[in-house]
Amino acid sequence: MAISYSLTSLSKTLNPSLHKPPRICNLLKTPTQTHLTPTLNLNLNPPPLSLLFTTHIAKSKSKSKSKSKPQSKSHLTPIRCLFTGIVEEMGRVQHLGSAVDGGFTMKILSKTVLEDVNLGDSIAVNGTCLTVTDFDTQSAEFTVGLSPETLRKTSLVELEPGSPVNLERALKPSTRMGGHFVQGHVDGTGEIVGKEREGDSLWVTVKAAPELLRYIVPKGFIAVDGTSLTVVKVFDEEGCFNFMLVDYTQQKVVIPLKEIGQKVNLEVDILGKYVERLLSSGFVNPIKSS
Repeated sequence: MAISYSLTSLSKTLNPSLHKPPRICNLLKTPTQTHLTPTLNLNLNPPPLSLLFTTHIAKSKSKSKSKSKPQSKSHLTPIRCLFTGIVEEMGRVQHLGSAVDGGFTMKILSKTVLEDVNLGDSIAVNGTCLTVTDFDTQSAEFTVGLSPETLRKTSLVELEPGSPVNLERALKPSTRMGGHFVQGHVDGTGEIVGKEREGDSLWVTVKAAPELLRYIVPKGFIAVDGTSLTVVKVFDEEGCFNFMLVDYTQQKVVIPLKEIGQKVNLEVDILGKYVERLLSSGFVNPIKSS
């Protein structure tokens, strides 16, 4: 039996007349306290949602360092994982459901990213770094947990069973760096406002919020749904930027499959944020005077 939650109200009752598979946005708007007992049974036991944000710090292999001088703690959060923005494959959403701990789960059909997967691994789904909570190599599918905050900040809220998604495993030291540094920390969403063909290439125009557009520059990097792309032009007055997809890229990523008006995840180049931070902190002035 399919479960559908009303998009127009916070009803706690089951409506058997609707048979469309649930989208994540339907589940997200469901009150936390409800007497509904969904029949979605994944037989999964995902870990707490805090696992999504746990930073794994490698233990030091050296035991020769002096223990008399304690190391100072850095105020910077170590990078948990890193991606390149080179999509490895397009997976397909198999199932969406509520987790027992109050979050949400998403099961994705894939092949390539499962070749060496382990529990707790990070996989970028449309550019969002998510943690593998379960996988089955025989059925070629894996499950990730989703927190309500992740759904509010990303375009994953629009996904439904059957939706294609970009997939990329976290970077290894031996991996060739083909794109740019992508953390999988989505800065916000943009809206596709234009698509135009030129030969076999595709122009795509995306509208972004001012707080994101300030970091987007012509010929600079940007990750759109986890795809490393080069910005062609920035239209400040319209609040938009555009990029071009060659024919090969169109066959490998989900962006061309989206319609005008749909959302895409955006992650700006982290270098721009560091430069802005240095300039605003006054750290640059001492360097000039020295």
